Amino acid sequence: LGAAAAALAAVAARPGRPWQGPVAVLAALTVAVLLLRHLVRRLGGITGDVLGATVEVVTTLVYLGLAATR
Repeated sequence: LGAAAAALAAVAARPGRPWQGPVAVLAALTVAVLLLRHLVRRLGGITGDVLGATVEVVTTLVYLGLAATR
């Protein structure tokens, strides 16, 4: 539910390209899921450092996705 709300709110993030915000959010969330799956497998669980690193990676990917132009 939170991911859908973030993707919906991202529509207004890029005027003239309403698709770019939700695509950036959904791509970053996909990377987050894959990263967490990998780290849980490698480390045997989730720690605060893993969650913090995931937040930083997702935030950076969303910013890059919103800033990207042709």
